[in-house]
Amino acid sequence: MNEVAIKDNSFLRQFETRVDGHLAKIEYSSQERKVFLTKLVIPEEIQKEGFKEDFIKSVLHHIQEQNLRVVPTSPQIAGFLRKNRQYKEMLPVGIRI
Repeated sequence: MNEVAIKDNSFLRQFETRVDGHLAKIEYSSQERKVFLTKLVIPEEIQKEGFKEDFIKSVLHHIQEQNLRVVPTSPQIAGFLRKNRQYKEMLPVGIRI
């Protein structure tokens, strides 16, 4: 995994990173120690091989460090979690993807 430097922009409620002047972001909302990942936005200019996966992994790692649970409401992020079962323990009890 290539670590992607992310910023938690709590004002806009999004995790973000800049690559070559372009902003990639994952929008979220939070409630009761859960982070709902609602939307993934990656501009076409930074659709590099593996970037999306590295970006999602970096955001999940950031959330994990804070001992929070994650609820993927974005289809792209839910699909990533389905393929990468090592993140299953981050889901709240009773949530299946």
